[in-house]
Amino acid sequence: MTDSERELTPAEPVGVGPWAGPWPDDARYDPELLAAGDRRNVADRYRYWTVQAVVADLDTRRHPFHVAIENWKHDLNIGTVVRTANAFQAAGVHVVGHRRWNRRGAMVTDRYLHVHHSPDVAALAAWARTEGLPLLAVDNLPGARPLESEPLPRACVLLFGQEGTGLSDAARDLADGVLSIAQYGSTRSINAGVAAGIAMHTWIRQHGGPPPG
Repeated sequence: MTDSERELTPAEPVGVGPWAGPWPDDARYDPELLAAGDRRNVADRYRYWTVQAVVADLDTRRHPFHVAIENWKHDLNIGTVVRTANAFQAAGVHVVGHRRWNRRGAMVTDRYLHVHHSPDVAALAAWARTEGLPLLAVDNLPGARPLESEPLPRACVLLFGQEGTGLSDAARDLADGVLSIAQYGSTRSINAGVAAGIAMHTWIRQHGGPPPG
């Protein structure tokens, strides 16, 4: 087969086909998925489950950290942040600024998360104080503490700035602390979605147990 033929050949279908055998007598299962198959990007333990059933199960074991990202210029990285927050079982994602965001990068994972909106950082900070959650900003700023050696609170909010411009002045002023990610090359900063993934995995290394299954 030539390279051109490989490009034109449909990819192997993901997921599973229609349920084989008698259907399970369980309200968590979706009759449409049982009949047609489940091609969603979900873990095998959730095959054929309704979205509501998956969310209810995830809600029983979400981690107590939240993720927030500023959205002043409709940042395309927000979808990546949401998808990563889903993978690491964040308690919630907070979009700060514009309510609308590009969901393409989330790959539908926002359906299984609690995504909140804050009109500005002041509103996010007020909510965090009410919940007793430290607001920790992540950006390579003068005086920032190194993420690699900083103990993270088990319950907290990790705040990330807009791609390119970084944290807003308001975010810097209202944060309870600023953490930096060590870099060794020529670039001044790394992608906001990548930075969020590094910070979330740092939390997992400090507080997360073995994944389910």
